Amino acid sequence: MNWLRKRIYINKDQKVEAQLPLIISASRSTDIPAFYADWFIRRVEAGYLKWFNPFNGVPSWVSFDQTRLIVFWSKNPAPLIKHLPWLDERAVHYYFQFTLNDYEKDDLEPFVPPLSSRIETFTGLSEKIGKDKVIWRFDPLILTDKIGVDELLRKIERIGEQLKNHTEKLVFSFADIQMYRKVEYSLRRNSINYREFDEYSMIEFAKGLQQLNKKWELEIGSCAEKISLEHYGIRHNKCIDDDLIVRLFKDDQLLMDFLGVKVFADGSVEKTKYRKDKGQREFCGCILSKDIGAYSTCPCLCTYCYANGTKSTVLANYKKHKQNPLDDSIKGV
Repeated sequence: MNWLRKRIYINKDQKVEAQLPLIISASRSTDIPAFYADWFIRRVEAGYLKWFNPFNGVPSWVSFDQTRLIVFWSKNPAPLIKHLPWLDERAVHYYFQFTLNDYEKDDLEPFVPPLSSRIETFTGLSEKIGKDKVIWRFDPLILTDKIGVDELLRKIERIGEQLKNHTEKLVFSFADIQMYRKVEYSLRRNSINYREFDEYSMIEFAKGLQQLNKKWELEIGSCAEKISLEHYGIRHNKCIDDDLIVRLFKDDQLLMDFLGVKVFADGSVEKTKYRKDKGQREFCGCILSKDIGAYSTCPCLCTYCYANGTKSTVLANYKKHKQNPLDDSIKGV
């Protein structure tokens, strides 16, 4: 389905047609909290932004007039935290998909903050807004000549021991490197000798994670994976999750109407529809949201990133943004 639309002013003389999403994804395409937090808040305050289709470059407009929920995706949301009270004052709901991997010594995430700093940010954010609103992602899982299943499990255990009281959920995905030719090229260019997961290694990982989770008792989900791992206590995940939204924000009538949820006087709920996001991959369980990011704009420059082009393109785009921080578009053009 398409979002409702209306004509909005982008200056005193010009009106444009804009989408009116209730749920914003910020963003699968780039790390808005880490690098564009101030820009994002200015755009919410202005009431709209300009977005470019990643496949054909056609611009369109997004209005925040009806936005009730923002799902933030980030490896380092620290720059955004200062703005959360501003969102609270405006009764805009949010939760975080916080990707916290341990690839410090593996040349996979060269420009993220130190792991200890990111863990501190995670625990601080959890204590500030509640552990139910900060979801831990170890994403993606990558096998190399130096990282096997056992080492991945050790990395997860080291982090999990520090996060176990600060989140309710862990989400992971297996890297599908051959699906993305530019990712394969990037890994080879950086001398990362990767190997693909097969069913055996997926199951070995799931068994190990199940054992670790006996002491954590987290909900665990796999992101957009075909393989069923329910036997090991791992569900197919919904990152933009209607069930979580209902649990956290069922007092928001506009959101509940959109989700087709009836809330009864005793607090029980009845869900009458499922708004799957048909623009996502086949095995993605997310419900409909509007992603407002842009490809080739994330200066994390992770070696495995499918959303970035060349390093020079990313840095050029980020330079444009820094030169034009008040622009309607994230790219500063």
